[in-house]
Formats: sequence, structure tokens, C-alpha cells
Amino acid sequence: MCLAIPGKILEIQEQGPLRAARVQFGGIVRQVSLNFVPEARISDYVMVHVGFAISVVDAAEAERTYQLLEEMGALEAELPPAEP
Repeated sequence: MCLAIPGKILEIQEQGPLRAARVQFGGIVRQVSLNFVPEARISDYVMVHVGFAISVVDAAEAERTYQLLEEMGALEAELPPAEP
């Protein structure tokens, strides 16, 4: 099952017409496309599904969602350890 996971934008890179960001999910940082959320800014929280940010959410909603996913044990499958 694929879920959208909330993460915090740490850094944004403009790559021509494409926007990408380093997004933190707990202790894991991943590269994410921001093309679907052009309004997203550094320190915003975004819901991420298969490498694409699909919406901007407030910090409280992001924290609630992250905690629920963690309690369900769903984060391990969605956020496997980063490759070396």
C-alpha cells in the first residue's frame, strides 16, 4: 500500500523548469519533486507520494499524520533506509 507521508522542506533547488527539494521525514531526508505544489517554500510541510509533493499542509496536521502512520507501523514500508 502506498501512502502520502508528511515531510518538512529543508532546501529547494530550481532545475530549469523543474523544482525539487530535500525533504525531511523524521530522521530521513529524501529528494522530492515540487512540480505539483509551486506554492511550497522552505520550512513548509508537504504530503509526499512516490517522490512527488502533492499538497502543502500545516505543521500540526503533518505531525498528527506522521504520528498515526508511525503507530500503525506504516512508515517502515514507505520510507526504507536511504541507499548509501
